[in-house]
Amino acid sequence: MVGKYKVVTLCGSTRFRSAFEEAQKRLTLEGNIVISVGLFGHAGDEEVWEGMPEDTVTKTKEMLDDMHKRKIDMADEIYVINVGGYIGSSTRSEIAYAESHGKNVRYLEEKEP
Repeated sequence: MVGKYKVVTLCGSTRFRSAFEEAQKRLTLEGNIVISVGLFGHAGDEEVWEGMPEDTVTKTKEMLDDMHKRKIDMADEIYVINVGGYIGSSTRSEIAYAESHGKNVRYLEEKEP
């Protein structure tokens, strides 16, 4: 909490840019401080891939993944953007990281058991 505001970090595949933007807006209007991704590598921000094929682990991608874990450190909880139930490997690692650090995890769409 920062003052009376819960801090929420958004996690999920960057292919869901519009869902990130909608969640950020809604959570902000609900009275949360929202931390999001800095780039949408799967939705047009090609700098992530350094001119290499998408899903290549570049130095930029490694930095962004590590930086996102620091954003989770700053949060009270994470909010997973799991459109259609999709959760990729990077997001799975962020969920595991958040849970191992005692963070609450919420989902855009209910997770199937």
